[in-house]
Amino acid sequence: MKTILIVGGGYAGFYTAWKLEKKLRRDEARVVVVDPRPYMTYQPFLPEVLAGSVEARHAAVSLRKHLRRTRLVPGRVVAVDHAHRTVTVRPAEGPEFPLSYDIIVVTAGAVTRKLSIPGVAQQAIGLKHVEEAVSIRDRLLTAFDQAAALEPGPRRRQLLTVTFVGGGFSGVEGFGELLSLATSLVRAYPEIDLAELEFHLVEARDRILPEVTDKPGRWVVQSLEKRGGHVHLNAQLVSADNGHVVLSTGEEFDSELIVWTVGNAANPMVHNHTDLPIDERGMLVVRADLRVGTEDEPVPDAWAAGDDAAVPDLAADRPGVTTVPNAQHAVRQGKLLAKNLVATLRGRKAKQYVHHSLGTVATLGLGRGIFQYRGIVIKGLPAWLVHRGYHVLAVPSWERKIRALAVWLTALVSGRDIVSLASVQQPRHEFVTGGDPGTPIKPLPQLLEHVPQDDGRRPESGASRTTITSCTRTPAS
Repeated sequence: MKTILIVGGGYAGFYTAWKLEKKLRRDEARVVVVDPRPYMTYQPFLPEVLAGSVEARHAAVSLRKHLRRTRLVPGRVVAVDHAHRTVTVRPAEGPEFPLSYDIIVVTAGAVTRKLSIPGVAQQAIGLKHVEEAVSIRDRLLTAFDQAAALEPGPRRRQLLTVTFVGGGFSGVEGFGELLSLATSLVRAYPEIDLAELEFHLVEARDRILPEVTDKPGRWVVQSLEKRGGHVHLNAQLVSADNGHVVLSTGEEFDSELIVWTVGNAANPMVHNHTDLPIDERGMLVVRADLRVGTEDEPVPDAWAAGDDAAVPDLAADRPGVTTVPNAQHAVRQGKLLAKNLVATLRGRKAKQYVHHSLGTVATLGLGRGIFQYRGIVIKGLPAWLVHRGYHVLAVPSWERKIRALAVWLTALVSGRDIVSLASVQQPRHEFVTGGDPGTPIKPLPQLLEHVPQDDGRRPESGASRTTITSCTRTPAS
C-alpha cells in the first residue's frame, strides 16, 4: 500500500487529507500529514479574533478531530530528498528522523515576509497565526488598563498608539477590526478620551487593498480616516527601535503595538532544502494539474498546492500568471489535488485547476465591510453581512460553523468581551513570587532570579508554608 505524505496541515494540506479520507479505499493508500501545529488556522477569522468577535479556538480546526484515518506526525519537515523518497522531520522534542513515502504533497505554506528594518524583529508581531491574533488583542486591552492609571504624557500616548505596517487584506482587516474594538473600549474607560487613540496604517504603495479597484480602495481609506485612523500611503517604515516609529515621509511617533502585515515570502524549507524544482521567487514549479514540474518535465510522484506553489492561473487573461496566494485558491486546490491523486492511483487522467474569482470581500470592523465582484461594489453593513455569511459557510466542519455563529449571536446580546488574558503568558508569576508586592513583574526567566530562599525560620503558629526548592521551565517552541 502506497504512502502519501503531506507536508503541512494548512488550508491546502488539510483539505487534501480531508478529501482523501473520503475518496480513498481503505487498502488503496495511507495518508500521513506532518505539521508542527495540531490544528489548521482559518486565517480569515483572525481579524475577528483580534476584535473578540470570534473565539480564538474557533479559528483553529483540530487535525486529529477531523482527520481520523490520517497519521499525524507532530513536527516540521526541514528537508525533502525526493530522489530517495524521504523527508527529514524535526519534532518539538527529540532528534530529527527520516520519514519515507511513495507520493509527496508539498503544502508547507508561505511565511511572513520580514525586512531588515531596525526594531522590527524586536518590537513587531505578525498576523498569520491564532496565537499572534490573541496576543495583539490582549496587548491592546492591557495597554488600555495601563494607560488608564497614568497621567497624560508621552508614555500614556505611546500605550494608546497602534501601528499596522502593510495595506493588504490582513493589514486592512486587522486594522479596521482593532480600531473598532478600541473605539468601543473607550466607553468602558472613562479615564480615556477617544481623541487620545492613534491608529496608523502604513503602506508603501499609493493605495491599499490591491485586490479591489481604485475607487473602492479610496473609499476604504476615507472610511478608516473618518473613524479616526491615519492612513499613510507612499510611506515606508524606516525604523521601529524601542517602539519609536520613523517613516520615510519624515513622520515620527511612539507606538506600543506594531503589527507587521507586509506580505508573504517563500517557505525557507521549500527554496533551500529540497531537490524539487523552484522558480526565481523560491516557489515550487507546478503544472496546472498541480503536479510538480513542467509540461515537458513533470516530477514523478510529487504534487504541490497553496502559498508555496506557483500554480498557473488558467482563468487569467494573459499567460505566465500564477494564482495569488489566498485562502480561496488554497482550499480549492487542496480539494482538486485529492481528486487528482485518487484519479492517478486508479489510472485516470488528472484535471487542471481553473478557478474564476467569486469576488473580494473584507471586514473593516463591526458592521462595516466592502465587497466587490467585477463591477459590482457593496459597502458598509450589507458587505459586512456578506463577509460573515461567506466565511461561516467556508470554515470547515459544521461544528466550527455552529461555534462561530453561537459567539456572534451571544455578542449581539451581551456585547464585546473586554477581558485581557495577557497574564497567561506568565502563568507561574504568582506561584514563583508568592504574591510578594516587592517583586516586580518581569519575564519568566528573570522571575527565577527572585525566588524567595528558605532562611531556615519556622513559620508562625497556625500558618502554612511552602518552600520552592527548584524551578524548571521548558523553552517555548
